[in-house]
Amino acid sequence: VISVFMPNKFYKDDDEYMEKLSLLMTNEYKAITHANIQLQLDCPDLALARHMSYKSLSDEDFLKRAEKQIECLNNALVDIPADMIRMHICWGNYEGPHTHDISLEKILPIILKAKVKYLLIESSNPRHSHEWKIFGDIKLPHDKVLIPGLIDSTSNFVEHPEVVADRLIQFSTVVPKDQLMAGTDCGFSTFAGFGKIDEEICYAKLNSLVEGAAIASKKI
Repeated sequence: VISVFMPNKFYKDDDEYMEKLSLLMTNEYKAITHANIQLQLDCPDLALARHMSYKSLSDEDFLKRAEKQIECLNNALVDIPADMIRMHICWGNYEGPHTHDISLEKILPIILKAKVKYLLIESSNPRHSHEWKIFGDIKLPHDKVLIPGLIDSTSNFVEHPEVVADRLIQFSTVVPKDQLMAGTDCGFSTFAGFGKIDEEICYAKLNSLVEGAAIASKKI
């Protein structure tokens, strides 16, 4: 995400920039995990950036960029246990058409190469809520855990726990239940004080997430 929101201005090309970033971030990542804190990597650059920063590229060229990003990321994570790392993928935490989003099917094979155990993927977004089916064709590796977003982080609607349960049960038909966890599409604010979701509603949505996961656990 750094290379997208803080673009290269000094290195000869983006590849060199990402390589330098990976060297620098290695120390940051080690400091976090050595403190026994799980590292979460926010990677909208692998989805959102397709229709923003890289909208002039073809899908093929964007996927080549994504391959390079994963390569550099893995270099930065080389000495960190995968079970200490979570990766979040989303198409942008905003309420909009999302009609230019790249499909999960195209980026998933690249995402799965990341040296992380936990994958948090936006799944309640109406443009992507059907993509749980993709895991029937592209199997989740045995050493990874999928955390699909079961509540929408851009809407003040509070999902019913049964809706949450149904979404999790859908995923359980294509992903083993011991490789599934319930999650949210994204954070409720990109940064403190920024966001349209009322604080009390945030907690109500999270409560539905917990209740829905409990319901699903009894049925799966």
